[in-house]
Amino acid sequence: MDCIFCKIAAGQIPSEFIYQDDDFVAFNDIHPQAPTHILIIPKKHIVSIAELADDDVPLLGRMMAVAKHVAQELGLAQNGYRLIINNGPDGGQVVMHLHMHLLGGRKLPDKMK
Repeated sequence: MDCIFCKIAAGQIPSEFIYQDDDFVAFNDIHPQAPTHILIIPKKHIVSIAELADDDVPLLGRMMAVAKHVAQELGLAQNGYRLIINNGPDGGQVVMHLHMHLLGGRKLPDKMK
């Protein structure tokens, strides 16, 4: 597989994980859009929400729980944060591996670039 996120999750590309468990890893985005910009990815290769299989649906719930945990650990929970999942090229998805952006650390604008 030639997926950069799969390689990161497998440890083939060095990355400092902020969070890791059997199903997910979280790490800093290399092009941050906020003071805190974390990517949360499943270790299982799923292209996008549109490609989600029925048996993968519980994984999305766990992904939200991971985001909550990471936000709490980073001290973002009190003032708030934004979660974004882009879907497909027209939705702004650049890497074709399901991932969630967790942004915070300042008041975020109503619209993100």
